Amino acid sequence: VQLQASGGGLVQAGDSLRLSCAPSTRIFSSHIMAWFRQAPGKEREFVAAIRWGTGRTYYTDSLKARFTISGDKAKNTMYLQMNSLDPEDTAIYYCARTTSYSTWPKDYDYWGQGTLVTVSS
Repeated sequence: VQLQASGGGLVQAGDSLRLSCAPSTRIFSSHIMAWFRQAPGKEREFVAAIRWGTGRTYYTDSLKARFTISGDKAKNTMYLQMNSLDPEDTAIYYCARTTSYSTWPKDYDYWGQGTLVTVSS
């Protein structure tokens, strides 16, 4: 399974971006898709997740007001809408898949290659 993340780029503080994640295989209702990010010199951290079958979403508290995770079953694609971006949001953003909800990277089976988001002040 390959997860293709895209949509990153260089933006200014206050701008918005939408990331996409398109797996090479079908996303099933038993899957939980998630976004993580890793800033330079920091550990990979959980951003948000979505249960594909029910659409239930999960967020890290500090980001839930600005970030929205969603999924399009017809396109087999997951999204992360990021608003009011801040330089502290600068990181490589990864999409990942698991079958049991977790905020720990070690619990995810498949990972995308990451897409770089750089927010300038």
